[in-house]
Amino acid sequence: MRAQPPNPARLAGPLADEAPAGPPPVFGAEFLDDLDALFHWRRDVRHFHSDALEPGALDALLCLAVRAPSVGLSQPWRFVRVSAPARRAAVRSIFEACNADALALQRGERAGLYARLKLAGLDEAPEHLAVFVEPEPEAGHGLGRATMPESVAYSAVMAIHTLWLAAAARGLGVGWVSILDPQAVNAALEVPESWRLVGYLCIGYPAAPSDVPELERAGWEHRRPVADFLTER
Repeated sequence: MRAQPPNPARLAGPLADEAPAGPPPVFGAEFLDDLDALFHWRRDVRHFHSDALEPGALDALLCLAVRAPSVGLSQPWRFVRVSAPARRAAVRSIFEACNADALALQRGERAGLYARLKLAGLDEAPEHLAVFVEPEPEAGHGLGRATMPESVAYSAVMAIHTLWLAAAARGLGVGWVSILDPQAVNAALEVPESWRLVGYLCIGYPAAPSDVPELERAGWEHRRPVADFLTER
């Protein structure tokens, strides 16, 4: 089922002015089952239908993305909706150059497998969203980042993940394009020099939804169990 257009009334007004709507909700077993399914079905999408999103759909996703946690409430994320054909073509050229360099680093069977992978949905996705971080945001007054300044960039990553889950819940796919030269993208999109690229997102209706990662289906890598990553102290 395709995503439904958002209610414009829900997009109006600054989020900071919203008052609590009574006691917190109780999330029951059915919701938790749906949430578990959402986590399993969220994919890094490379194959999209070219159909345009419903009016206001991207705005609705952004309104949820900015509810992500951020160190010191610094809200360092910066979003650029890339719609101009010339800008998209510039990003596409940057990707092609970087992808060729990445292919040259592969050897043997991996090189052939890499060449067969579809690593971006730049041509089909109806929406392109570049996500940047402002490393020294005024908001937050430096709280929490003196010892771990990288937490500012992590905050922008949290916004991406929040948007990603919100998109998946609405039947939309997101593809994170990371095979890009950040400085070249900054120049192509003419953003402030201080901004740093965190992710370039392709957003649209997935052509082939799956609960298995595409790289796993292609034989590039497999998902590992939690035990591989957990250390007890």
